[in-house]
Amino acid sequence: MAEIYELREIIKELDKNLDMIGSHLNPEKLNTEIKEIEKQTLEENFWDDSQKAQEIMADLSDKKDNFKTFTSFKEELKDQSDLLDIIEESNEDLESLNEIEEILNSLKKEIGSFKIKTELDGEYDKNNAYLVIHAGAGGLEATDWAEMLMRMYTRFFEKRNFKFDVTDLNNEEAGGIKSATIHVKGSFAYGYLKGEKGVHRLVRISPFDSSKRRHTSFASVDIFPELNDDMSVEIDPKDLRIDTYRASGAGGQHVNKTDSAVRITHIPTGVIASSQAERSQTQNKETAMKLLLAKLTQIKEEEHREKIEDIQGNYTQIAWGNQIRSYVFHPYTLVKDHRTNFEVGNVESVMDGDIDGFIDEYLANKGRE
Repeated sequence: MAEIYELREIIKELDKNLDMIGSHLNPEKLNTEIKEIEKQTLEENFWDDSQKAQEIMADLSDKKDNFKTFTSFKEELKDQSDLLDIIEESNEDLESLNEIEEILNSLKKEIGSFKIKTELDGEYDKNNAYLVIHAGAGGLEATDWAEMLMRMYTRFFEKRNFKFDVTDLNNEEAGGIKSATIHVKGSFAYGYLKGEKGVHRLVRISPFDSSKRRHTSFASVDIFPELNDDMSVEIDPKDLRIDTYRASGAGGQHVNKTDSAVRITHIPTGVIASSQAERSQTQNKETAMKLLLAKLTQIKEEEHREKIEDIQGNYTQIAWGNQIRSYVFHPYTLVKDHRTNFEVGNVESVMDGDIDGFIDEYLANKGRE
């Protein structure tokens, strides 16, 4: 059981962290902005542009959540400090110190995650995202690994209350998937997911190997921000090749009877975007185009080019040298991020979507750079 003076030191440290968050968040200004936006939502023509109105409401909800979370942390720390005063004065109820310690340990994690969220101030961090998985070389073992990753991420989205749609799915007849594109919708979806970009490595005894040998498989994950409609990205239509084909993924009989799926290739770079989840060719074309713009914009940002037209040559999404994380099922169980050295021994929990620790540690390390 921690001593009273130790608990006071923890409270002092957490208060310091909250002050750092407050200097970045500016609660007074945030509260003023909330009131101004609330007035705006009461205007008679507010819902005339429903898309813009929804974006404003989402921003309002996010600001309210930040303000409420910050103030509740402050109040909770004060309550625990006051409780310590009472215990110290009366020299009784020392068993309550265990409960206070548990509360403070929980607050430490919550405040740490909140601090990361408030520091997500990149140009696209608040945006929705596209997550793209590609199986590496290795046949059935690799395609099965890609499908395992897809399941891991969808479980994570569900826990985070992110909405998601599989917009493109390339199944492998023998099993698993060759590739998948998932449209992830939620506040700061791109900000949280951007660190997942890279190569993910699996080490296990292959269930497809009759000799029960250990196999190493790879899959790549790419993350792209969905661009808002007001973000202008110019692409010459002459640089695009648009192909239609019969959808092969989920969607019932309709998708298998018409050439509704769309694949768009940006000829100068070789970047490809496709969609087959929508019922009409027109809708799939719009979805594929949004993904293509997201990919090209990110490439432009990474290469520090002024224009999309300045990007030359084929852009290779899978780069096996960019291995970021290993998932080891045998001879021991361990998931380790090679960038931060953060590791977890419970592989099954990670594969069920418990990847918050890896994401938070990556973002926290980026914040320290």
